Amino acid sequence: MQRAAAVILLLFFTAPAVAQTMPSEVGEADRQAIRMVIEEQLGAFQRDDAQAAFAQATPNIQAIFQTPDRFMAMVRGGYQPVYRPRQVEFRDIIDIDGAPTQRVFIIGPDGAPVMALYPMELQADGTWKIGGCYLIPAADGLA
Repeated sequence: MQRAAAVILLLFFTAPAVAQTMPSEVGEADRQAIRMVIEEQLGAFQRDDAQAAFAQATPNIQAIFQTPDRFMAMVRGGYQPVYRPRQVEFRDIIDIDGAPTQRVFIIGPDGAPVMALYPMELQADGTWKIGGCYLIPAADGLA
C-alpha cells in the first residue's frame, strides 16, 4: 500500500502536460457545483472530517486509498497547502486532457503560494467528484 500511495502522490504532484481554456460545455450550474465540491472537501480537511473529504473524491480515488483514514493521512502528509490553507481563491476552469480542471490559487500554511489543479469527473448520477489534485508552485497571485 505504501508503494501505491507513493505512486499516487507522484501522480498528484506532477503537472498535466496540456492546458487550454475550458470550452463552453461547462455551464454556470456545473461551475458552481464543481466549486461547491472543492469547497466541501477543503472544509472537511479543516474539520479533520475524513469521511466528508473522502466522499468528494471519485470512486477511482476511493478505490486506491480504500478508507477515509488512509486518504486523510495522504493529504496530511503531502498536501499541506490544501489541508491547511491560509487563503483560497478560485480561478478559471481549464481543459486538461479532456477533463474540466478547476484552478485554485492557495497560500499554504507556510505562506508559499501554489496553484492547485483539480481535474473533475461527472458521475452517472449527475454529481461532480474530484479526480485528483496537482500542486504547482506559484510565484505570485497571478499564477
